[in-house]
Amino acid sequence: MGLPATRSNACYTYQDYLSWPDSERWEIIEGTAYVKEGGMQAMSPAPSRRHQAVQGALFFQIYAFLRGQICQVYTAPLDVCLKLSAQAEETTVVQPDILVVCDPLKLTDRGCLGSPDWIIEVVSPGSAAMDYVKKLNLYERFGVKEYWVVHPHEETIMVFVLNAEGKYQRPQTYTSDSQVCVSLFKQALVIDFATIFGEAAGD
Repeated sequence: MGLPATRSNACYTYQDYLSWPDSERWEIIEGTAYVKEGGMQAMSPAPSRRHQAVQGALFFQIYAFLRGQICQVYTAPLDVCLKLSAQAEETTVVQPDILVVCDPLKLTDRGCLGSPDWIIEVVSPGSAAMDYVKKLNLYERFGVKEYWVVHPHEETIMVFVLNAEGKYQRPQTYTSDSQVCVSLFKQALVIDFATIFGEAAGD
């Protein structure tokens, strides 16, 4: 599966992105605009019911744990503008399916300015190459501490954790009956995927 459709060959910035219609959902990665699944009705269907069910169940498990804490969890669509320095041009804007931000100073009215601490992408038929390759490299480059890729149909979870050298360690892979500890919270949060996938299947 290839990457999603692109807008054109121009190099776009966050300011360009802000001028586009609200009815369209795009992500910009290093200046190239990619249509987000469900972002343009004629080009990309909305995420499946199972995708939405898995995303929602994940969100609520995380929200229940973080309630009343400084870290906050959000779900797409929410703009995340990634920059390597304050002076760098804003040429990367993504909308992760789920993100956790532990620095309140990064939060703005539109979303997050800087790297979230934890990102989860739920794979769709058209997003596999983006989630497993392009965004993996992107999130490592921008220092996202923990990155999960959840496949709602294959019922697999890949967990990437940033090491002291700023590189993702060899991923841990889990299956549908797993309980997965979140490294970011010192193993205090455990995600129960048997419940998540069971609820998504209508059990």
